[in-house]
Amino acid sequence: MLTALHNTNIITNGETLSGKAVLIANGKIKAIVDEQALPADAQRIDLNGNFIAPGFIDLQIYGAGKHLFGSLPSTDALRGMETELFNQGCTGFLATMATNSGEVVEAGIAAAKAYRPMAKGMFLGLHLEGPFLNAKRKGAHPDQFIKKATLDQVKRWVDMADGEIKMMTVAPELQDDEVLAYMDEQGIILSSGHSDATYDEAKGFLHQPIKAITHLYNAMPQMHHREPGIIPAIFEERPYTSIVADGIHVNFAMIALAKRELGERLFLITDAVAEASEGTYQHVFTGDRFTMPDGTLSGSCLTMLTAVQNCVDHCNISLPEAVNMASLYPAQLAGLSTKGMIAEGFDADLIIFDKDFQVRSTMFNGGLTMST
Repeated sequence: MLTALHNTNIITNGETLSGKAVLIANGKIKAIVDEQALPADAQRIDLNGNFIAPGFIDLQIYGAGKHLFGSLPSTDALRGMETELFNQGCTGFLATMATNSGEVVEAGIAAAKAYRPMAKGMFLGLHLEGPFLNAKRKGAHPDQFIKKATLDQVKRWVDMADGEIKMMTVAPELQDDEVLAYMDEQGIILSSGHSDATYDEAKGFLHQPIKAITHLYNAMPQMHHREPGIIPAIFEERPYTSIVADGIHVNFAMIALAKRELGERLFLITDAVAEASEGTYQHVFTGDRFTMPDGTLSGSCLTMLTAVQNCVDHCNISLPEAVNMASLYPAQLAGLSTKGMIAEGFDADLIIFDKDFQVRSTMFNGGLTMST
């Protein structure tokens, strides 16, 4: 069946197209055509002048709604996250686990493997944020589980995961070269985070083998005129760099600065969590943020669409470019070559939202569901 999504504003690859319609067939985008050129046999869906954009891709999220996978891993949590995130217009995510005991990490790996046959396709795999971090920049990660990586430990998890580990956040300055090289050879995206690396250390590991940066500004040394730290190296080397655009984890002025320096390499994550009263991470919701019971800032309560809106409203970033930060750039980092754009041959993973940044509908692989 050929479907035509019309009467819409199409946001794709840094521009907004008006007077055009999106044609979809077999879960793929067939073409973008003029409104007047809609095929007679197409099923027409009127989007009432709302915006349509590529579905968002969140490469760092622990939980959504009432479902927390990050420290209480289960197939039920993954199922709940897929449903909740779909309703938010997010059509791809890496379920993230924070520093924890080996038993909990391995339970997360087992849950990911068990869920794979049941997944709707939005679950992209695992992002392990820790435990191979620098305790000096631990944030909400508990000291007792932070450690240096060993090749035996990493190989055990990689073998056990059978391809489900897609990304790992580590403190590169503390890890042996052979361990980083092994993870890189496995196709795992290595990201520097919770690191105390100096400027010179960062210049040495960025791109080779560290391909990304986890939550810019948070849990890393800040810039100083005599000890520049990792941030100037990031601005110079321009790896793919994630940021939490909630105005709490990072001030909006600093997001605008990062965008000017990093351009198309800056991308959005939510770093979102869910409330929990058990487990290693007992997140407490305080109205506009989550903290640990001792008051330490933990994950966010963002959605990807709210992060996009914040970039537009507070950071002087255009709507098409903010959408790229939530879709195209994370897709590029993750190697998802048919996602992140509305263009011929790309997957029909789409979000429809209104001028007030409210989700109206979501489409995954060409199936339009949910209307609010």
